[in-house]
Amino acid sequence: MTSAVVFAYHDVGVRCLALLLEAGVAVPLVVTHRDDPCERVWFASVAQLCARRGLEAIAPEDPNRGEVPERLQRLRPDFLFSFYYRRMLAPQILSMARRGAYNMHGSLLPRYRGRAPVNWAVLHGETETGATLHEMVARPDAGRIVEQQRVPIGPDDTAGDVLHRVAQASEAVLRRALPRLIDGTAELREQDLARGSYFGGRRPQDGRIDWRAPARAVHDLVRAVAPPYPGAFSVLPAGALRVLRTRVEPGRAARAGGPGLYFEGGALFADCGDGGVLHLLEYETPGFSLEALLPAGGKLPAPA
Repeated sequence: MTSAVVFAYHDVGVRCLALLLEAGVAVPLVVTHRDDPCERVWFASVAQLCARRGLEAIAPEDPNRGEVPERLQRLRPDFLFSFYYRRMLAPQILSMARRGAYNMHGSLLPRYRGRAPVNWAVLHGETETGATLHEMVARPDAGRIVEQQRVPIGPDDTAGDVLHRVAQASEAVLRRALPRLIDGTAELREQDLARGSYFGGRRPQDGRIDWRAPARAVHDLVRAVAPPYPGAFSVLPAGALRVLRTRVEPGRAARAGGPGLYFEGGALFADCGDGGVLHLLEYETPGFSLEALLPAGGKLPAPA
C-alpha cells in the first residue's frame, strides 16, 4: 500500500487529505498547526478531520526539528505532501520521502510564488489564478510542476471567493495527478522562474487605503483583504473607517476638491486619485458616526 506523511492546514488541507484517504493511501502521520487565538478561524479543520478518521495528528512549533524528523526517519513514507501548511520544510525532511515530496500551491506557478498568493493576485487585478501541484525543493515553490488548473477571477470577486475556487481546483489537480504519482508515470516539467514572481506575507496594516491611488487599485485592495480577512481601512479624524465592499462607478464624475468621501442619496462615495469614483457598498465605523463628520452636501478629504 502506498503511504504518505501529510503536512496540512486550511480548506485545501482538508480536501486534499480526504482525497488521499479516499484513494486508499495510508497516512500514518499528519502534521498540522494549532489555531492562532489571534486569528479568526473561518476555514475547515485538519485536526478535526483527523479525529473523525482516526488519524494521528501533531502540531509542532518547528516541523524541521525534534519529533517530526525522528518520526519520518522511522516511517520512511513513499510520499510527503504539503497542503497549505504554513512552514517551509527543510531539505532533510523532504529527502525522507522515498518517492518524492510535493506541495499544493494556490497560483499558476511560476507566478505568485511565496505567501498569500490568492490575495496578491486579487490585489494586482489579475483575471485568473490557479492551483499547482509541484515538487518541493529547497527554494520556495520552485520545484518541477506535476499538474495545474486555472481558476477565473471576476472583477468584483473577493479573495475569499477565489480561495474557495482554488480549494476546489486543488482537489481536482490532486485527483488527476495522484494515480500517475503512484504508478510512476507522472511527467514533471521545470519551472522558468525568470517568468514568474515572488511575494511575501501580508499583515493587517497592509490593508490601509491610499485614496490618491486609482479607483480600480483601491477596489482591488478592498477585494484582496475583504472578510474573512481583516479588511481595508482608512484612518479618519474620529476613528477607523473599515471598507468591506466597493464598486467602481465608471459613469460617475468626481467632485471638485480631490480625493475624498461624501454622501449622496444616502449612499457613500469616494473620489480617488485618478478621478475615478467608488461606491462604498459595505463599511463599518466602530464607535463613531461617519455622517456626523460630513457636512450636508460636503466632502471629507480622504487621508493618504
